[in-house]
Amino acid sequence: MSLHRLLIVEDDAEMAAMLAAYLQRQGFHVTCTESRAAALAALSAARVDLILLDVSLGDDDGVAICAEIRAAQDVPIIMVSALSADHQRMAGYEVGADDYIAKPFNPELLLARIRAVLRRAHRAPSLTHRRRDAVCRFADWRYDARRDEVTAPGGWQVALSSRETALLRVFLANPLIPLSREEIAAALDDEEAAEGRAIDMLVGRLRQKTDTALIRTERGTGYVFAAEVTRSDV
Repeated sequence: MSLHRLLIVEDDAEMAAMLAAYLQRQGFHVTCTESRAAALAALSAARVDLILLDVSLGDDDGVAICAEIRAAQDVPIIMVSALSADHQRMAGYEVGADDYIAKPFNPELLLARIRAVLRRAHRAPSLTHRRRDAVCRFADWRYDARRDEVTAPGGWQVALSSRETALLRVFLANPLIPLSREEIAAALDDEEAAEGRAIDMLVGRLRQKTDTALIRTERGTGYVFAAEVTRSDV
């Protein structure tokens, strides 16, 4: 099973810490941010499977942030607020929120809502890029997702097959996260590849064409992309 990655956007540090501790105990990977800028940076830096977004964030407007995120990608969003009037809930739904929960709430209820949103929307953690308009940089390498071009540290382009490129995108979407062969095969829309050594052979070819140190074998799990990845528009 893939580890769900949650992003909490909450400017109350005590509330954020409490939520993070509880959700981590339930098996989620949790990142906390407290502002629009930090939330957008976290979304650009790594895969996020669901966002808990507070409506009131100091100078930032959670509803506006929800609209901004929804215009760019379809990551599930649950709005969290002390304001529970119908028109306030509708404001969240109208900009694309998947659910709305009012403070104070029972953590077990929140957990049920999180699981329901992930299940109902059929948005199990995506191991592929949600957006294909970024340039990724990693260990002096460069991948232009718009052109499917890989550039080595010396500046020359490296020719990858379509399958090798798809595998690279999976790793770039999940840097430093151990991935099982089954998860990789599912991300490639080829679950049969998890059988036998198909994934191992594909990883081997990608290693040969890039840098063997980039992809590390995780005993008992699968593989991990062992480099930080940054994204930009150029």
